Amino acid sequence: MMIKSVVYLSTFLLFMPVIVRAESVAVTSTDGNEITAERFPSPGDSLFIFLPHESSPSAVDNKLAEQVSRLGVETWLVDLFNANFLPVAASSMEKIPAEQISALIDSAFEKTQKKIYLLSSGRGAVPVLRGARHWQQQNPGSQKLAGVILLSPKLFVETPDPGLEGELMPIASITNLPIYILQSALSPWFWKLPKVVAALEKSGSDVFIQRLDKVRDRFYFRPDAVADEHALANKLPQLLKQASGLLQQLPTKTRRAVTANELILKPGNGKKDLRLQTFKGSPTPPPLVLKNLSNAAVDLKQMRGQVVLVNFWASWCPPCVHEMPSMARLTNRFSGKPFTILAVNMAEDIQTIQHFIKTRIKVNFPIIMDKDGRALRNWKVFAFPTSYLIDKKGTIRYAVFGSIDWDTPEIVSTLNTLINEQ
Repeated sequence: MMIKSVVYLSTFLLFMPVIVRAESVAVTSTDGNEITAERFPSPGDSLFIFLPHESSPSAVDNKLAEQVSRLGVETWLVDLFNANFLPVAASSMEKIPAEQISALIDSAFEKTQKKIYLLSSGRGAVPVLRGARHWQQQNPGSQKLAGVILLSPKLFVETPDPGLEGELMPIASITNLPIYILQSALSPWFWKLPKVVAALEKSGSDVFIQRLDKVRDRFYFRPDAVADEHALANKLPQLLKQASGLLQQLPTKTRRAVTANELILKPGNGKKDLRLQTFKGSPTPPPLVLKNLSNAAVDLKQMRGQVVLVNFWASWCPPCVHEMPSMARLTNRFSGKPFTILAVNMAEDIQTIQHFIKTRIKVNFPIIMDKDGRALRNWKVFAFPTSYLIDKKGTIRYAVFGSIDWDTPEIVSTLNTLINEQ
């Protein structure tokens, strides 16, 4: 499986300011619902139907839609939460009818005769792909839909319990479209791209990847955005236009919805219980041999006889940083006992890590570096932080994803039990 990777030079065209006045467009879907889109007109020959992220603020969406239209790509901003009386939440994305996306495609083309691109991010990838498939079923062989652009898509059913394989939404493997993915590199989902791309290509999709370095998911509207994220947010309209331009250059290809029964979306199990729980995967840990900050090899197998907390983290991950002081306190509490913490850093350079521990958090436990993400993949890490608690015999006993306080009475009691086992 080959990922088509795209890198652009940071060259941006100067353009005169253009005043864009949004206008409302009403679209009636075949399910009887009336959908209102905010239309940002533009004289170009391309049009984005923009379904925002499941939690993005509307002011940012409006600004992005306006900026894109100023670059020559007409944009229709759609709020399908209000249209369906749904709360603004990731779970609501699974309840958006595919017919409504399909109706928007038809209406946009009928009104403008432009090349149509679907645009979304995060969990919005699910209704967008389902809607595109529904439209293809109603319009076999049509060239009106030119492609889909996705920002850090989330196509897994849910974040699985630590150590278990993640399951992709069925729509991923029955999609046949030109797809351009802009993926933040500072994201656990970045490491899952090969599995996502393989699923999308299964039914004929052409998939292109643009890696966005030094930024996290939702970088363009994060309240805690850093300088690199603000800088890339300013360039995002141009990146989106460039993505549509690349898809437009693809050779004309007749695409049809693949033959398959319409698969029902698999709902997740709801909000996960973020507590240290009995491990559900294979109790045998994958190999873990990595260099520490002094360039010495650290091998988990050599730690038999100790209770080991293996913690996957990154300095750009706020929940990871939040739990580190409690980990340091835990280390002090069990000083002199057969207990250690191995903090596995996710693909950051040594200078970044050293700056972090000098300026932000005092760390009194070993940090080892997973430079290429191999350990992350072997240990089936889907979220940062993810932690595994290993007993003195080298067996994984407990695990948790998400940030927790490690020195609570319950966890201290669990550790004492493991330490005292023969």
